[in-house]
Amino acid sequence: MASADPERRDEVEAGEVAGGEEEDTGAQIAPIIRLEEVAVTTGEEEEDVLLDLKAKLYRFDKEGKQWKERGTGNVKLLKHKESGKVRLVMRQAKTLKICANHLVLPSIKMQEHVGNDKSCVWHAVDFSEGELKEEMFCIRLGSVEISLCLCSKTARSSRRRLKVLPNLLERMKRERARMSQLLLDSWRN
Repeated sequence: MASADPERRDEVEAGEVAGGEEEDTGAQIAPIIRLEEVAVTTGEEEEDVLLDLKAKLYRFDKEGKQWKERGTGNVKLLKHKESGKVRLVMRQAKTLKICANHLVLPSIKMQEHVGNDKSCVWHAVDFSEGELKEEMFCIRLGSVEISLCLCSKTARSSRRRLKVLPNLLERMKRERARMSQLLLDSWRN
């Protein structure tokens, strides 16, 4: 694109350079600080994962008498390879900050949260904030089946049988029957 006016020609050429391909200046930019790769240990290296689920964790605030969100992320049941002890660990999804960290003991009774089939409630002595502290937890999972899976795995891990409320089992049977009926209906259509 040619122009008779020299000022106009400079503007057009400057616009073509700015709008088109970048000019290679040949400058090399070296990093100011060299970062070395660091081995990160989570403390889970000598443990086997028994269960790994996505969930949202709450703790009960005694002073405010309300549930407060602790975080959303993965909850794991980890079994130590040598001692056989099982612990529950939950980390927040993006920051990987520990939300819950406690042993699964026979004294822990995980049960259904009143009013929500997808949630479980339990008391535990937690160490997630660096000191032992008695906490009441509530965890919300994706479905009733996943909630029951967590309860049963926790019960088996603590070497005792889970005392499941009869109405919870009945609700689970009804939910499975309803899902089966929905599948059959969708195949017929």
